[in-house]
Amino acid sequence: MQEMAVLEVKNFRKVYGKTEAVKGISFEVGEDEIFGLIGPNGAGKSTTLRAVATILQPTGGEITIAGHNLATESERARQVMSYLPEEAGAYKNLSGKQYLEFMAQLFIDDPVKRAECLKFASDLSGLGVRLKDKVTTYSKGMTRKLLLARTVMTRPKLAILDEPTSGLDVINAMEIRKTVRDLAKQGMSVLLSSHNMLEIEFMCGRVGIIDKGIIYELGTPEDLKNKYKAKNLEEVFMTIAGHHDA
Repeated sequence: MQEMAVLEVKNFRKVYGKTEAVKGISFEVGEDEIFGLIGPNGAGKSTTLRAVATILQPTGGEITIAGHNLATESERARQVMSYLPEEAGAYKNLSGKQYLEFMAQLFIDDPVKRAECLKFASDLSGLGVRLKDKVTTYSKGMTRKLLLARTVMTRPKLAILDEPTSGLDVINAMEIRKTVRDLAKQGMSVLLSSHNMLEIEFMCGRVGIIDKGIIYELGTPEDLKNKYKAKNLEEVFMTIAGHHDA
C-alpha cells in the first residue's frame, strides 16, 4: 500500500428499496496506483464507482478523495477526479477535435491551461489526423480512446474507469491498457472496474474481489494467486465464489 491514500472508501453501503446492492465495503487507492474491482455482473462494481464519482448517494459509510469528504465537499472532490462510465458516448455530429474542445470549455476556465489540456488529450488519444473527422465515422475503439482522453485531459488525481475495454477488439483493448498504465506511471491514481480478471491481473497493483456487494479479498494479484494456489485471478475468484456459495 502506498503512503498516501488518494481514495478512501469506508463501510460503503448502497440500498435500492429492499435490495442491499453494496454491503459495507472498505478499500483504499494509493498514489500512482491502479486498483481493480473484479467480480461478476451485478456484484456491486459499477454502483461503487458511481458513488465514488458522486453520481450516487451512499446509504451509509464514508468516501474521501484527496482528503475531501464526499458528504461535505463533493464539489472539491469533483475537481480532482474524473469518471468514464461503461456506456459513455461522444457527440457524433462533432469531430473528435471539436468534441475535446467543447468538453475543455465546459471544465477549464483558464485559456492557457485549456490549450495545454487539449494538446495532452489530442496526443493521448492517438487519433492523429482522424481527430478532424466526425465521431460518427469512428470505430468503437477509436471512440473509446477519445473518451479516455477526455476523461483524463485535466490530469485528475483519480481517474474512475468502468469497464474501459468492454467490447473492444484485442488491439484496441491492449492500447487502452497501455495508456492507463502510462497514466499511472505519470502520477495518476486509477480505480478500475472490470469483469475481465485476466486484464485486471495485467494492469493492477492491487485488486478487490467483490460479489453480491461484499469484498471477499484484497491484495496484489500475486499474493492472491499464492494464497489460493491458483494460476490466475479467475481461478482465485472461482474458489472464493465456491466457498461463500456453499
